[in-house]
Amino acid sequence: MASFIIRRLIASIFVLFAATFLMYLLVAYSGDPLEDLRLSNAPNKESLIEARTRLLNLDVPPPLRYFLWLGGIFRGDFGISIQNQPVNALLGNAITSTLTLVTTATVVAMVLGITVGIVSALRQYTGFDYSVTLIAFLFFSLPIFWVAVLLKQYGAIQLNDWLADPTISVPVIVGLSIVSGLLWMSILGGRWRKRLTVFGISAVATAAVLTFLSVTQWFADPSIGIVVYAFLALGIAVGVTAISTGLRNRKALYASLIVAVIGIALYFPMMNYILNGMTLWFFLLLAVIAVVVSGAIGWFMGAPDRGPVVRTTAIVGFFVAAFIALDKYMSYWHAYANSSRVRGRPIATVGSSTPGLGGNFWVQGIDLYTHLLLPTIAIILISFASYTRYSRASLLEVMNQDYIRTARSKGLTERTVVVRHAFRNALIPITTIIAFDVGALIGGAVITETVFGWVGMGRLFVTALGMHDPNPVMAFFVVTGTLAVIFNLIADLVYAALDPRIKVG
Repeated sequence: MASFIIRRLIASIFVLFAATFLMYLLVAYSGDPLEDLRLSNAPNKESLIEARTRLLNLDVPPPLRYFLWLGGIFRGDFGISIQNQPVNALLGNAITSTLTLVTTATVVAMVLGITVGIVSALRQYTGFDYSVTLIAFLFFSLPIFWVAVLLKQYGAIQLNDWLADPTISVPVIVGLSIVSGLLWMSILGGRWRKRLTVFGISAVATAAVLTFLSVTQWFADPSIGIVVYAFLALGIAVGVTAISTGLRNRKALYASLIVAVIGIALYFPMMNYILNGMTLWFFLLLAVIAVVVSGAIGWFMGAPDRGPVVRTTAIVGFFVAAFIALDKYMSYWHAYANSSRVRGRPIATVGSSTPGLGGNFWVQGIDLYTHLLLPTIAIILISFASYTRYSRASLLEVMNQDYIRTARSKGLTERTVVVRHAFRNALIPITTIIAFDVGALIGGAVITETVFGWVGMGRLFVTALGMHDPNPVMAFFVVTGTLAVIFNLIADLVYAALDPRIKVG
C-alpha cells in the first residue's frame, strides 16, 4: 500500500509540473496584462506600465518566467495579482467561500441521489421508478443559469412574500397530501389493499400536519418542542437500527433507544443552558462528544459483535444531537427574520452574508443558511440526477450477480442482502463519480457563483482570466489539479476497501 501511494504521488507530481508549465504558457500568451494601462489616459501611464512589468516579471520570457513563479510556489507564495493584491489572500477567501457552498451541496446531493437511486432500483418498473427517472432526466437537462433565476424568483422573492403571512391554502394542502400519499404508496409497494392503506394514512397525516402548521403560523416562528423531539428521537433510533442491523438485533435496538432517551433527558439543559454562549469550536466539540458517547454506549452493550452496534448508536447519537441544535437555531429565527438588516425577507438572493448583521453564533448560522439555501439547491438539482441514475444502474447490475442469489438462497433477509452485500459493491462505480465531482466542484460552480454573487474559486478564475492575470489563474489551477489528483488516489484506495478482490498495486 505504501509503495503504491508513493508511486502514484511521484507520478502525480510530474504530471502537475507538466500541466502547470503548459497552463502558464497558455495564460501568458493568451493576452497582454498591460492592455488596460496601454489604453489608459493616465498622465503617469509609462511609470504604471513599468511598475506592473517589474511586479509580474513581464520582461522575462514566459518559459523562464514559469520557473520564477515555480520558485515562489515552493516557498508557499502564489505571487501578486495585477491589482497588487497577494494571491494567497485572494485564494484563501475564494477557497473558504467555495468550500462552504459546494461541500454542503455535494454531501446533500450524494446522500439524496444515492438513497433515491437505491430505492428506485429496488422498486424497478414501478410508478416511483418511472417518476424518479423522469425527474432525474428533467433536472439533468435544465441549464443551471435558468434554474438559478427561477430559484431567485420563486424560492426567494415569492417565498419571502409568503413568509409575511405563512398560511397554507386548502388546495395546496390537498395537493401536497395526494402527492405524499402517492409517494409513500410507491415506495412501500405491496398489494393494492396495502398500497391504498398506505396512501390513506400518509395523505391524512400530511394534511393534518400542514393544517397544524398553517393554523399555528409555524413558519413565522418555527420550533420543534420536547414532544415532537421525543417522537423524532425514538423514531430515529428505531429507523436507523432497522436499516443498519435490523430490529432483530436487540442489543443494537436497546442501545439506540438508550441514546434517544439520553437525548430527550438532555433536551431542556441543552436548550436553556449548555447551548447558550456558543462558539464554533465548542459546537464542534459537543458534536464529537455526542458521537463518541453514543458509540461508547454501543460498545458496552454490543458484546460480542460490537462493530454494528457501535456504528448504529453513533449514527443515532449524531442525528439526536443534530435535532437539538436545529431546534436551537429555530428559536432565533423570528429575531433574525425581523432584524433591522433582514427586515422580514430572510431568504437571501445575493452574497454569502448580510452586511453588518452582528448577532450571536445561532443568528450567524441562520444567516449563513439563508444565503446558502438557493445556490445549494441549484447545485443539488443538477448533481442529484447523475447520482440517482448511476446508483440505480449500479445496484441493478449488482443485484443480478451470482453471489446475491447465493445470499438469498442461504435464507438471509432482504435487508441483509441489500445493505451488506449489494450496496457495498454498488458503491464502487459511484466512488469514481464522486471523486471526479468533488475535484471539479472545488474548482467552483462558476455560473452559480456569478448568479448568486458568491466570490469563490470559479469567480476568481474567470475574473483573472479576463484580465490576463496569470498568478490567480495558476493558483486556481494548482489547487484544483492537486485536489483532483488526491481524490483520484483516495478513490483507488476506497476501491480496495469496498471490494477485497481489488488489489492495490
